[in-house]
Amino acid sequence: MEVGPTNWKATCFVPTKSDAKVVAFRRWLEKYSGGQINWGGKFSGELPPTPPKEQLMDRYWSHVVNCSSCSLAYKSLNVIEVVLPVISIGSIGIVAATKQNAMSAATRTSLVLMAILCFAASRWLAHFIYKNFHFHDDSHAHL
Repeated sequence: MEVGPTNWKATCFVPTKSDAKVVAFRRWLEKYSGGQINWGGKFSGELPPTPPKEQLMDRYWSHVVNCSSCSLAYKSLNVIEVVLPVISIGSIGIVAATKQNAMSAATRTSLVLMAILCFAASRWLAHFIYKNFHFHDDSHAHL
């Protein structure tokens, strides 16, 4: 740093073969830009203001919308999240609508159990979608 960017070869000795790319990059940078990065007035010497944390760390708008596989997964998981409570309500409706002796106790119990599992799965899936596809601020207060 004290010598400056023009005399870096005099102060740095790079003996290994793996550093050849670094030396080549520094030579290229020196040849084409005088060893400095020229921003060309794009930011007029200053970087743009930092966007808010929600915009900077948002996964949905920065990636999921633009990625075809993530977008397909997001849409499919949302469909499943809607279908699971419908199955749950439908199962309870079937149990409630049938007569006592028209359905065995085991079938009735399995339909109610399926309704409970479908509802629990839909709640877990909602949390999973939020956690993996949307911005959520990490709170370290509980640590």
